Amino acid sequence: MIRYLKKENKELVLVREKQRAPWISLYPPYEHGELEAFAAEHNLPLDFLTDSLDIDERSRYEREDDIILILVNTPILNNDVRESEAIYITVPIGIILTPDYLITITGRENPTVQKFLDDKVKNFDPSDRKLFVLQLFEQNVFMFLDCLKRLNLKRNLIEQELYSSSRNKELRQLLRIEKSLVYFVNSLSTNELLKMKMKRTDLLGIRDLEHHTDLFEDLIIDNSQALDMSNVYTNILSGTMEAYASIVSNNMNVFIHRLTIITIILMVPTLVASFYGMNLKNLPLQDYEYAFYVILILSFLFGFLLILYFRRKNRF
Repeated sequence: MIRYLKKENKELVLVREKQRAPWISLYPPYEHGELEAFAAEHNLPLDFLTDSLDIDERSRYEREDDIILILVNTPILNNDVRESEAIYITVPIGIILTPDYLITITGRENPTVQKFLDDKVKNFDPSDRKLFVLQLFEQNVFMFLDCLKRLNLKRNLIEQELYSSSRNKELRQLLRIEKSLVYFVNSLSTNELLKMKMKRTDLLGIRDLEHHTDLFEDLIIDNSQALDMSNVYTNILSGTMEAYASIVSNNMNVFIHRLTIITIILMVPTLVASFYGMNLKNLPLQDYEYAFYVILILSFLFGFLLILYFRRKNRF
């Protein structure tokens, strides 16, 4: 889907004349051959569009003649509901700067871009392309921070459930959170390198614009904060899972220990019964009328003595 957009009376509107549109949004779903035709029509390198749709592309920028491609990774909710998959994944947003307009392209429905399409970003004007790029970066960092808070809240709730149960369901959910955090750490790291390189090379040409420069520096700080949060949450989650694994292992050892003691206690009456189950002569109490009851009482007595012994040794 291709949309040509501009601001009129502080509202984002669609325009039919592409020459008047400072912002062109390429958003899924796409028709067959649509991107190829768009690249040919606007004299764009096709790989600038296709790279933006590749989920494995890292954050970077690339320049060809007077056209600049900026790829920045952003978090989205994973549509794969399988319990083995991450809750959130990261996908690239392609930002293409040409002399006449700015193009955004993404391979999946993206909440960061959708905020701009819904005109929910304050002081957003696509005609100011330099500020537009910085605002995209800003909303992207905010999206990472929001997802991190959601993951941390979910982790806390799962931990509370783990205190009262030992189901595999909670462990699988923790693994999904851990996978999401791995995606976040990798994406935020590459995003930070991208921004640092853009600042060093002054890719956007904002060195003499104080407001833009201050905003860019704040974005780098916010991105570092999100990266630190991701690392902290990853370490906490790893420590939680290791501690829980130790607790489960310790509980299993205690259970096996108690089961072994119970087996030893039950072995005494079983041993006596096995002796008297033999078809032999001259067994003790063989001809005694109340032999069964005597043997039964003695078996329970020996078992009770074993229980007292293990109690005194703090083994049971």
